[in-house]
Amino acid sequence: MALERVFQARLIRELEAEFPGAVVLKTDPSYIQGFPDLLFLQDSFWAALEAKRARNSARRPNQEYWVQRLNLMSYSRFVYPSNLDDVLEELSVAHMWSMNPK
Repeated sequence: MALERVFQARLIRELEAEFPGAVVLKTDPSYIQGFPDLLFLQDSFWAALEAKRARNSARRPNQEYWVQRLNLMSYSRFVYPSNLDDVLEELSVAHMWSMNPK
């Protein structure tokens, strides 16, 4: 099992490869406790992603709250190696829907 920072770097590379022109920002963990690690921006769509090294990795205080709240606004998920492909697919669909909400 890779360290979380190693998986996070892989996640950033995957996002940039899958979504050319997207901006992926690392958030400041000391600013808002529990706010997701990454902010993904493309066109008029955004997503917040919390990288974890495994599905059963410990969650810090407020992480569940922020992932749920931000998902109501746009798209937010906990991401780990075993659900990475699913999250990338969901992001693609959510992004396409945001461009054509018919």
